[in-house]
Amino acid sequence: MTLEDALKKIEELEKENIKLKEEVEFYKGKKLAGRQKHDKHWMKSYNEFVTQYEGGLSIKEIVDKGAISRRTAYRYKAYYDGLKEKKE
Repeated sequence: MTLEDALKKIEELEKENIKLKEEVEFYKGKKLAGRQKHDKHWMKSYNEFVTQYEGGLSIKEIVDKGAISRRTAYRYKAYYDGLKEKKE
């Protein structure tokens, strides 16, 4: 390998590095999609579900109030049941 080859390789790697840094910046600014388990919003919604569920409301009644979907209510219930099992 000659000095010229090494300099060309360095130039190629620097260009690739710049491109990869731009890609990293793109992904840093991107919002995450999908369920964000245990973030602030999730915990607020879950705690409201627990309050209603422990207050005697059925899942159907909680869903009918319109704050969460039926599927989310069952996810919360599964999480709630899991926590109760761990406590016992």
